[in-house]
Amino acid sequence: MKCFIFFTLLLVFLSSCGPAASQSISSTQASTYIENKGSDTIVNLALAWAERYQSEHPEVSISVTGGGSGTGIAALLNGTVDIANASRQIKPEEMQEAQSKGINPVEYIIARDAIAVIVNPENPVKELTLQQLSDIYSGKINNWRGVGGEDRPIVRLSRETNSGTHVYFLETVLRLGEKNSKTLFSTDTLLLPSSEGIINEVRQNPNAIGYDGLGYVPKDLKMIAIARQPSDSYVLPSIATVNDNSYPIARDLYMYTAGKPNGAVAAYLDWIMHSDEAQAIVAELGFVPIK
Repeated sequence: MKCFIFFTLLLVFLSSCGPAASQSISSTQASTYIENKGSDTIVNLALAWAERYQSEHPEVSISVTGGGSGTGIAALLNGTVDIANASRQIKPEEMQEAQSKGINPVEYIIARDAIAVIVNPENPVKELTLQQLSDIYSGKINNWRGVGGEDRPIVRLSRETNSGTHVYFLETVLRLGEKNSKTLFSTDTLLLPSSEGIINEVRQNPNAIGYDGLGYVPKDLKMIAIARQPSDSYVLPSIATVNDNSYPIARDLYMYTAGKPNGAVAAYLDWIMHSDEAQAIVAELGFVPIK
């Protein structure tokens, strides 16, 4: 009988503890979580934004990962992220897939960027036209002597195909903005998974040529001045030359949401695009502010 009374009291005690434990878990989960994924070009900027925003809004937790623009947009369409980062606009086929799933992607321009063409400091070449760049990357020019350099083979470096930077460079440089062009990267182009990979290879190889977002280019590498036509001025990438449209390889950077956001996601995007604080971080990291 004593054992039965003890067991009954124990059950009452445990059942009374249940709601309290549940309340504790609920309060832990009260912090808002934002999943942000995509472009490797944007990832360092997105990380800096997330760190600053979280320091001022401790109730919000922001996860930032890279993987490429295509990866971020695919995650958005699969419903696994709140914000997708992209260094290119969403493709028509991606938009079609989104709409087939009942998703209406909303686009935000969050910064601008210059694509810098980089070589090893030992390379004497300082200037190239867009046509010369196209001929180099498509395999028509295979020796640096063909563009005024030394008698050395050209080693072509590019981002992988899921990169928005790769897509932009293909369309703007290799195809010179011609929508009907079928020009492709030379088959011996080395496809590297990250901006850092391109930087490291150019640093080690005096024959290499690569391209990267301006914010990623270290001071020990050499940037090539680019001209649209041989008769035009050759221009180096910078915030000033992007803003005055004189540098020919510049683009917008994007964030996408699955429909119009609300709550914490809307507040975060508003801070990114409209606060002086967020746009100052853009300039600090070598990108071009939209304000």
